[in-house]
Amino acid sequence: MKVIILGAGQVGASVAEGLVSEENDITVVDYDAVRLAQLQDRLDLRTVVGNAATPSVLREAGADDADMVIAVTQSDQSNLVACKLAHGVFNVPKRIARLRSRDFLEDASLLSTDNFAVDFALCPEQVITEYIRRLIEFPEALQVLNFARNRVSLVAVRAYEGGLLVGKQIKEMRDLLPPEMDARIAAIFRGDQPVFPEGETVVQAGDEVFLLAAAEHIRPVLRQLRRMMNPVQRIMIAGGGNIGLRLAKSLEKRYEIKLLEGRKDRAELLAGELDNTLVLLGDATDEELLERENIAEMDLFLAMTNDDEDNIMSGSLAKRLGCKRVVALINRRAYAEMIEGGPIDIGISPAHVSIGTLLAHVRQGDVAEVHSLRRGAAEALEIVAHGDAATSKVIGKRIDQIDWPHGVTVAAIVRHFDRAIVIGQTDDWTAITRHGEVVIAHHDTVIEADDHVIVFCTRKKVVRKVEKLFQVGFHFF
Repeated sequence: MKVIILGAGQVGASVAEGLVSEENDITVVDYDAVRLAQLQDRLDLRTVVGNAATPSVLREAGADDADMVIAVTQSDQSNLVACKLAHGVFNVPKRIARLRSRDFLEDASLLSTDNFAVDFALCPEQVITEYIRRLIEFPEALQVLNFARNRVSLVAVRAYEGGLLVGKQIKEMRDLLPPEMDARIAAIFRGDQPVFPEGETVVQAGDEVFLLAAAEHIRPVLRQLRRMMNPVQRIMIAGGGNIGLRLAKSLEKRYEIKLLEGRKDRAELLAGELDNTLVLLGDATDEELLERENIAEMDLFLAMTNDDEDNIMSGSLAKRLGCKRVVALINRRAYAEMIEGGPIDIGISPAHVSIGTLLAHVRQGDVAEVHSLRRGAAEALEIVAHGDAATSKVIGKRIDQIDWPHGVTVAAIVRHFDRAIVIGQTDDWTAITRHGEVVIAHHDTVIEADDHVIVFCTRKKVVRKVEKLFQVGFHFF
């Protein structure tokens, strides 16, 4: 596939890295020649220096025969104009734009083919906000991801000394859960190395364990298998930029929020925008300020500024002063890998959190969901199985009969996705319903047509092979 990426920032570079590894023909456009040269030194791709929103630059980048344009520059206007040109002048089949402005995100008609012709709008700030909200709901988790429209949940946790699973084989997990619950260890990472999760695999203290279950079961499963942390009630946010403001707005009705902002004019704007958040003017690296605002009583500190060093400094200080849990935005991958697990409990890479949402619209075949794991080292895919036994390599076969690439685990299937299934009741009259039946995958599970199959790839290089397995052909005999 021939893809043009407009913008070589964090998101653009991450998308380029992910797509180059899957044998796509990639061209990256940016104003910054130095940044492009650095990208070209690392990856096998073409670069073009220039304004991404001009026809001549798009033509030089190969828009005449491109399959897709991904506009992820820092400017909403440039991204919109580029998509409009890609559609109207070059007839590029698919156009994706990164957008921050609510005006465009909240009015779908502006993105229609009659206007800016954007097939999919990515708002990284909103994606990160939802990501952090899920972490708050599961305070013991390192990562929380959803599949099949929230029908299935995946939670990554650290195995601790004395935990029920530590020192036991994975197949013993069934004995620790009630009969009505089923769950799957979909992946294990020991240090930087993936450990393929088989029945005889022994979980060790310190392992990063990815647990998957139906959404209604994931919390009870976690409660059975590990010690639980107290629910989050008090949150301090450092940084009142776009992400900090979005977070405060989405959380303030449910939690007690304090928001630190160092710029007076911005703090005044935030105070006017927020209803139930205490906005404080000050520096999050100021020890006296944190102590005065009772940082030791906070359940969670979110370092959300645009500066990695400030986030690391303020997060480390908050932890030293007694805050229970610290999450920091870290753009540089080397920083995130270095600090996570120390004073910073979780380092979030905005680019890698956002990229999964985008990749679901890029991947071949019917990929419904993509999640980046381990800062891009691995991926979890939700793929719809189409066709029948004659046209598909997977339909009608048991999981252990399929030639999966090494490092691939099938964790679960959501079946009858269009059917509402009652999973409980709130009272005598109100039923709790979800769409689809969750089948935790085992070796003898048979894949059926239209199943949503959740697959884990501990190495990104095998993603393309998995997609090919699910492609429908004329016949397979």
